[in-house]
Amino acid sequence: MIGLVLVFAGFLVLGIFGRPFFEFTIQANEFGDCFDYAEDGSTMPVDCDLILGNKVILFGIVFALIGGGIIALIKGARGRWDQDIKSDEMVGPKSGP
Repeated sequence: MIGLVLVFAGFLVLGIFGRPFFEFTIQANEFGDCFDYAEDGSTMPVDCDLILGNKVILFGIVFALIGGGIIALIKGARGRWDQDIKSDEMVGPKSGP
């Protein structure tokens, strides 16, 4: 369960906070200069290296969340808590004293 939550949180963080980096990545790769466009139509130059550095940090966080979720899922699937039930804790037709 924790693994699913972590994987979902990773994709959620990427979806919410990753959108602005998409625009700056295209600007940096195609034009070399990055500009922030405001809703009123004005443009403001921004530092591409700073934006791309923040992108690396965001993707590191997303990678850690999704990777941690995958590890939790694998450890959960290989877990032994179902097999380690003591005979006096068993319930059902074959449970006996």
